[in-house]
Amino acid sequence: MRRTKRNGSFLLCLLINMLLNLEGMIPAVILFVLHFWLGWSIWWAVLALGLWILGLILWMLVIGWAGKCNSTPDPPKENKNPYSSGKSFKQQ
Repeated sequence: MRRTKRNGSFLLCLLINMLLNLEGMIPAVILFVLHFWLGWSIWWAVLALGLWILGLILWMLVIGWAGKCNSTPDPPKENKNPYSSGKSFKQQ
């Protein structure tokens, strides 16, 4: 099976995660509307948007780390099956 390269895809995955998790941007949109309606500071909306993006990045890092935890191959084991074709028995 063909393996893909694993470097350089972080931003692409972040953009896809942002599209899949648009509901996390709702507080930022509400605060942005309140900026125009009640005159609240726009920095609250920027802070909410930044926290949403930071949360997505941290979640991606945790999931990426968990995926790498079990990706080390097992060391080769000695074949102890006497019926298998191995190096210790003559081929007939």
